[in-house]
Amino acid sequence: MTYPENTPSLDAMLNMPTGELAQMPVELLASLQAELAYAAKQMKAANTRFNTSLEVRYASRASEVRQACGKDTGTVRLVDGDYTIVADLPKRIDWSQEQLAQIAANIADSGEDPAEFIDTKLTVSERKYSALPEAWRKGFEPARTVRVGTLKVTLEVGDRA
Repeated sequence: MTYPENTPSLDAMLNMPTGELAQMPVELLASLQAELAYAAKQMKAANTRFNTSLEVRYASRASEVRQACGKDTGTVRLVDGDYTIVADLPKRIDWSQEQLAQIAANIADSGEDPAEFIDTKLTVSERKYSALPEAWRKGFEPARTVRVGTLKVTLEVGDRA
C-alpha cells in the first residue's frame, strides 16, 4: 500500500500529541486511517495464524490430558520447557426451545414449578441439569445438544503445574 511521502509512521503517530495529529491535512489523516486499517487486518491475520500454530502444536496433547482426566472439555495444563501451556476448550450447550417448552408444560402439569429447572428464556443451566434426578434428566436429553467451543492456548512463564 502506498501513502504520501510525508505520512507519519504508526510509531511516530503514537508519540504525536493528539492536537497536532488533529491538525494534519485531511489527506494525511486519510492515509493514516488506511494504514491503520491495513495494520489491523495484518494483525488479525497474524493472530489467527499464530493461534492456529499453537493449536497444531498443543491440541493433541491437551486432548490426551483431558481424556486421561475423564473430560471432553475444560482447561488442562501442559509443560513445555519453562512454560506452562494452558489449553482451554469450553463447553457450549444448546437447548431445543420447542422441546424445553414441552418439558416445562409437563412439569407444570405435574404440579411442579418449571422455573426450578428451566430458566425463563427456555434454557437449562448445566448445574441445574446435573442436579436433576436421573429419570428426569433422561427426559431432558433429547432437547440438549453439547458443542465444544474454540480451543484457546496461552503461554505462561514459570510454574510447572
